[in-house]
Amino acid sequence: MTVLPPTRLNAYQQPVGPALPDWQPRARPAGQTLQGRSCRLERLDAARHAAQLHAAFATAPDGRDWTYMMSGPFPDAASYRHQAEQMQATQDPLHHAVIDLASGQAVGTMALMRIEPAHGVIEVGHIALSPLLKRSRMATEAHYLLMRHVFEDLGYRRYEWKCDSLNAPSRAAAQRLGFRFEGIFRQAVVYRGRSRDTAWFSIIDSEWPALRQAFEQWLDDGNFDAQGQQRQSLSALTRATLTNEHAVSSAA
Repeated sequence: MTVLPPTRLNAYQQPVGPALPDWQPRARPAGQTLQGRSCRLERLDAARHAAQLHAAFATAPDGRDWTYMMSGPFPDAASYRHQAEQMQATQDPLHHAVIDLASGQAVGTMALMRIEPAHGVIEVGHIALSPLLKRSRMATEAHYLLMRHVFEDLGYRRYEWKCDSLNAPSRAAAQRLGFRFEGIFRQAVVYRGRSRDTAWFSIIDSEWPALRQAFEQWLDDGNFDAQGQQRQSLSALTRATLTNEHAVSSAA
């Protein structure tokens, strides 16, 4: 529930933000394993994951999944292995492999990045989902596990999602997952020889408890029929959460 605090004035009668007298910088994420029911997130290890990830990405019919990424597509296992070694070597971004518990194979990656412990701000990015992971219950659970880790284990205040403003699937995914759209940063990035306007989204800590409930309701076995089809969409659940919060904030 998001309730706007009353305006505070300093000694000069200037408005200032809410006080955080007990705030302490948060710990940096360490890449610990995050266990779910259908998937597991673990620190990317090129030796263990690169071949599996390349094979998973190679099931796509073409290279369109890489259009809005900073790298790729990768024509062979060796080129992806080189990329994975570079990804493994960084602490920010901190890359994770998504492991399908049914097959034991790595089927996608996502990273925590632009990590600011002093402010409690962190971004999820470098999201690469193979066809084995896209539009699946497992993909949603992977996002849930990472969000829960950021807000509950690490105690961060703000969780960001950014993408090319022209990347309609990424923007839709952010909103389905409960991120709020904040605006467009014009000409923010140059990549692949072109200019990018960047769309910004976020979730803040006060919104997380209601969103966690929405995720858990959607992920519950009872939300799926015998054919594995959802009974209630996550979009509907997160939209209801945000609508309720807006109503409470307006009333306050």
